[in-house]
Amino acid sequence: MEQLIARAERLRALRADVRELRDAALAAEERDRQRIDAVDPVHRAGAANLVHYLALRSRDLRPLQERLTAEGLSSLGRMEAGVLRNLEAVLRTIGDALGEPEEDIADGGGLELQLAANAAALLGGLPDDRTTRIMVTLPSTAADDPRQVASFVTAGMDLARVNCAHDGPAAWVRMAANVRLADASIPVAMDLAGPKLRTGPIAAGPRVVRVKPERDQLGRVEAPARVRLLGPGATPPPGAALPVVPVTDGGWLRRRAPGDIVRFSDTRGRSRRLRVEECDDDSVVLRGDRTSYLATGMVLAVEDARTSVGVLPAVVQAHRVHPGDTITLTADLTPAEPTSGGHHRVGCTLPEAFATLEPGHRVAFDDGAIAGVVREVGERSAEVEVVRAPPGGTKLRAEKGINLPDTDLPVSALTVDDREALDSVVEIADIVQLSFVRSETEVRELTDELDARGADDLGVVVKIETTQGFADLPDIFLELMRRPKVGVMIARGDLGVEAGFERLAELQEEVLWLCQAAAVPVIWATEVLDTLADTGVPTRAEVTDAAAGDRAECVMLNKGPYIPEAIRTLDDIFSRMGGHLDKKRPLLRRLRSFQREG
Repeated sequence: MEQLIARAERLRALRADVRELRDAALAAEERDRQRIDAVDPVHRAGAANLVHYLALRSRDLRPLQERLTAEGLSSLGRMEAGVLRNLEAVLRTIGDALGEPEEDIADGGGLELQLAANAAALLGGLPDDRTTRIMVTLPSTAADDPRQVASFVTAGMDLARVNCAHDGPAAWVRMAANVRLADASIPVAMDLAGPKLRTGPIAAGPRVVRVKPERDQLGRVEAPARVRLLGPGATPPPGAALPVVPVTDGGWLRRRAPGDIVRFSDTRGRSRRLRVEECDDDSVVLRGDRTSYLATGMVLAVEDARTSVGVLPAVVQAHRVHPGDTITLTADLTPAEPTSGGHHRVGCTLPEAFATLEPGHRVAFDDGAIAGVVREVGERSAEVEVVRAPPGGTKLRAEKGINLPDTDLPVSALTVDDREALDSVVEIADIVQLSFVRSETEVRELTDELDARGADDLGVVVKIETTQGFADLPDIFLELMRRPKVGVMIARGDLGVEAGFERLAELQEEVLWLCQAAAVPVIWATEVLDTLADTGVPTRAEVTDAAAGDRAECVMLNKGPYIPEAIRTLDDIFSRMGGHLDKKRPLLRRLRSFQREG
């Protein structure tokens, strides 16, 4: 009897605490009533549930969870899709155990079906055998190669992404046309570039091409040096991997035949002989057993017939940065001379940053490969001490990203270039994606621009890739949800650099929770199966990472020569994982792997 009395007391105490949570959730809803009522009707329940969830997660619920679990009750660990529903369920169970039935005072329905509907409205329908869509970033070649786009569709692409930081409106139009030629049902999403900070130019190196054979450990040639000569205006054949050297005389090139010996003196003054291996009207392939350096203007001769090497691209140069070095970040975009240690100078493509940069602020270069701290700031420059880089140093090239996680940049996520790009986006795209979002104001700027262009039906995705955007996510949600078709992209590359990679796993989980609470679909992005896309072979770590992306409504692949293989691999992973996990909820399908005889 004493045990029954003690348990009844514990249950009544629990009931009081859970009621208090329910009251706090309802009070938060009332406080935010005006903003909840302002969202699109399709998101009204999601906005209210988001407010409920934030009210509860502003507290440390772990002690209460332990007490609930000890009594055999729900620990509220999977309440994202229906906060009031879960609270009411616990209260009803307690009331039944006490013989004191609990009266429901709130409509606590779940949002699972609403999230699925919102995802379908924004991202398109689901494939037959998986619950996560696959978005593929289109390479520049997709503008003029419909077969490449068709191969992506055949492999399993569900959405196509066009990055407005590259190419231009004419190419974007052709990319979208090739997608719709392959499958008209596939949505096209277009990323606005946003205020991406990048390193300025570094002085170009010589216009030279090195051609060398492959040798074994004893120095013996295993594969000859090979180079392709191209006539004026010609382009290399698709998929060609040989070094390319243009020549100035197309007639000289057309007169070549297999077996011809091409003689020249390379940049080091060394005499070289390369044999014609194959030829056609526009190009000739040469082969030889020795390393050669060919430069612009160099004379090539077959007996008395001569031509010259055309204009070669300049060798890309870089700084070599070590821990303890100093980098002068400057608004001056004059090409910097490459340096190998000690002190380096590099431009910053966003001069407005210096107005708010302060000593002590963190600076990251090239996706976090180099980390530094600001020591001094001037009107148009800042001295940055390198606090982390590989021990042997690493290259810092032009046009590499700069992240300033502690700096409140005085620019909008929607740049002047983005506004110009919107004129094309609204004509081409089904979805527009806003990069580097930091506040609800920037979301409003975008939606105002879309409304001014009559594009009120265009889907809108905000990319969370800054710590400021992460911190303001609830307000960003409530502004975003004023439109019917919306989503969130977790851009894990820049977000990891800004927050620190040790925090990335935590932050991406929190974004997933808030999106589920709001019934807003998620796109999981950055470095998914990148090694596979680049080399054709995945790493074990990235396969596991890709499987974790199955909790999102969509996963994005970047560019690479093996994208069809990456799509097929991702399709296979999701088809398998879809039977095991739905968001945070394990699905207990039959485990055929462990079936025993008898």
